[in-house]
Amino acid sequence: MELDLAGMHKLAAEQGIDAQTLDDALAEAFRLAYLKMPHAAKHARVELDDRAGTFTVWARDEIPQEPTEDNPYPEPELGPEYDDTPTDFGRLAAATARQTITQLFRQAADNKVFGAFAGQKGKLITGTVQQDAKDPNNVHVAIGDVEALLPRREQVPGEHYRHGQRLRVYVVNVSRGLRGPEIVVSRSHPELVRRLFEREVPELVSGAVSIMAIAREAGARTKIAVRANTPGVNPKGALIGPGGSRVRAVMENLGKEKIDIVDWSDDPAKFVAAALSPAHAVSVQVVSEKNQTAIAFIHDDQLSLAIGKEGQNARLAAKLTGWKIGIESEEKRRAMEQLNKQTAGIAVSKDDQENTADQENNKAEKTPDAPQAPSTEA
Repeated sequence: MELDLAGMHKLAAEQGIDAQTLDDALAEAFRLAYLKMPHAAKHARVELDDRAGTFTVWARDEIPQEPTEDNPYPEPELGPEYDDTPTDFGRLAAATARQTITQLFRQAADNKVFGAFAGQKGKLITGTVQQDAKDPNNVHVAIGDVEALLPRREQVPGEHYRHGQRLRVYVVNVSRGLRGPEIVVSRSHPELVRRLFEREVPELVSGAVSIMAIAREAGARTKIAVRANTPGVNPKGALIGPGGSRVRAVMENLGKEKIDIVDWSDDPAKFVAAALSPAHAVSVQVVSEKNQTAIAFIHDDQLSLAIGKEGQNARLAAKLTGWKIGIESEEKRRAMEQLNKQTAGIAVSKDDQENTADQENNKAEKTPDAPQAPSTEA
């Protein structure tokens, strides 16, 4: 049967599909189509002739074998090949060819998209919202000719996405799905904040400054711990920028989400104290390094600031450091310390009195009776 293989090869080449791949796919598709026909042989292969533009179905029949004492149930052998190309195969072959080519083209397009975006995982990209999100379960974001998915779990509470809105998103994952490549993006991921700062802060790109940890409650507040890798560089100042320009540019992309930038430290006590910013910790007591628990002592007038609204500041500080942080009043600690000292002083004074009394009693017992004076009576 004749096929326009030359035309098919040309179309395939435009999609980046080589001729051999197309021929193999067509041959397998024709073979499967043949096997579905009535009276088809169980064993067949399809041979394509590129020059003639034809294909042939070569079939082989099973030949039963005589049983023997050693082999009572012998497997049948295959007979010689013969041409079993159906005469009425034309319409089915044409439909099969179209379906195969369409599938190959779709796979090629999917592979192209997957290859282009597989390397984008973990990066920041800009897209356009393709639908209003009254029910924000599935927001589609167009990135060039490809649509990415912004699922509800990756959205920021309180953000509203409008059709045509330009949006910077973080690529969470790129995978192969049943309907082609699936690109999942995020607006709530902590790493989105890192990528936004990298756009604004040259010191992060050069390596002079590093972001060591990020704790985020999307839409409300983010804490970032930074460290300088180059002497003389102020890491917090680098992220804040002249007049706060750099951190302000990042906040504009996050809907005015508040950002705290603190110094990272190898010393757990110092790091915990810094993480509670903007509150000032008078001191931090490490309770257990193994269990990573600590207590921060704060002045009464800053206790609410250290804890934050609904515990947010303390919660983010714990996320940032990885430590369980207890917050206690510095004034109560001092009062308790003073009370303990006074109690200890009273106990010592009482012990001294008892010791003195014991010593006097012992002395009286050891002193001999004094001799009586002689009588002066006549």
